Amino acid sequence: MLTRFAVAPSGFKESLSAQAAADAIAAGVRRVVPDAEVDLIPLVDGGEGTARALASATGGRLVALPATGPLGEPLGTHFALLGTGSDLGSAGTAVVEMAAVAGLSLVPYGLRDPGATTTYGVGELIRAALDTGVRRILVGCGDSGTSDGGAGALQALGARLLDEDGFELPQGGRELNRLHHIDPKGLDPRLAHTELLVACNPYNVLCGERGVARVFGPQKGATPAQVEELSAGLENWAYVLTRDLPVSCDLYGGPGTGASGGLGAGLAALGARLLPRFEVLLDHLDLDARLARADLVLTAEGALDHQTPRGKVPAEVARRAKLNGRPVLALAGTLGEGAHTVPGVDAFTGILPAPMALAEALVRASELLTDATERALRMILLGAGLPRGAGV
Repeated sequence: MLTRFAVAPSGFKESLSAQAAADAIAAGVRRVVPDAEVDLIPLVDGGEGTARALASATGGRLVALPATGPLGEPLGTHFALLGTGSDLGSAGTAVVEMAAVAGLSLVPYGLRDPGATTTYGVGELIRAALDTGVRRILVGCGDSGTSDGGAGALQALGARLLDEDGFELPQGGRELNRLHHIDPKGLDPRLAHTELLVACNPYNVLCGERGVARVFGPQKGATPAQVEELSAGLENWAYVLTRDLPVSCDLYGGPGTGASGGLGAGLAALGARLLPRFEVLLDHLDLDARLARADLVLTAEGALDHQTPRGKVPAEVARRAKLNGRPVLALAGTLGEGAHTVPGVDAFTGILPAPMALAEALVRASELLTDATERALRMILLGAGLPRGAGV
């Protein structure tokens, strides 16, 4: 009999936080097994909710402040100051969540143009974190609405991006095609004495056929022509960064350089270390031991498809669960090509009971996830109770 469940989902982009997704799944489990022992392990991947989750996990706090949003307008946002509840917070650490100031959810559908959006606010949050005196800043990458290579962030931190005539470039990824020179003299000097870490998906690279503009540009509203324009701009960005700054890594195709529309490359050019996000974000949760105690592991994300094994939460949960021989059920808002090939996932299901408009699905996501969990678990328990070799 299944009695112990580990619920370890990602958030559903623009719909449910990881915590809300975990709560919805737990509600579905308890409809079927009312006395179940349910361990909620909402997981962040550097995107939406990362700062809040890490502050909570370490006994830290959020710092609210205004900053420049992805469209260049001011908005209310935050960063986190971690407590000492884990090694992550032991050395005076701030967490800047790029999605909280430059995320896709902050760009209305009718205004989605990744050639125009900016990471300027990310740089403002880094400066605000430096003002607190921390010696380490962790930047969480994910759920971005930008494709400017982190150019806006560097401008906010004091770098001057100049065209061929010596004029400062406007913000936005499409402007990178005109970049001729970077003047770093105005960069905040405190950066040289601060450990800058970037939690990112190592599969995301800046340039090439699998470059970030080609893979994610269309999701952010880019047309095919804009994809090529952005790709060329990021190529030029990598070239000028490498020429004008003391860069010691491969900005074109190095792991994580394409994170958050190329923010990884921009910060790496300032000396940041690009780290696989799960190594940074999950280990403080004692995740492996908690998965090992479960009879069934449930995970979830907005889409399960061929991209999932490339650094997404369900694939990482499944990998770790399988190290301890635990079965894994994945739930997803949509099922795409390759959903059946995610290593370690024993069964999967979509949460939509019938075709519906995206706007309705986003609003009803919690309800749909609870109902889908109940349906899937009833099927699992029915199958477990059938005698071997029973006919239908």
